[in-house]
Amino acid sequence: MRPIQIWMPDTRQPGFAQECHRQAALVAQAEAGNPELARFMDAALRDVLDDHPE
Repeated sequence: MRPIQIWMPDTRQPGFAQECHRQAALVAQAEAGNPELARFMDAALRDVLDDHPE
């Protein structure tokens, strides 16, 4: 065994929530113009849910 280090964003930083919101809005805007992407994501979600029934 060996130790590993994982760097994560610091959620305590000022402006973190605003930056998350900004990036989410950009993704939503990009997705809105691409119906094929929505179909792909829906199919991927169905595949994941089929592999992991509750």
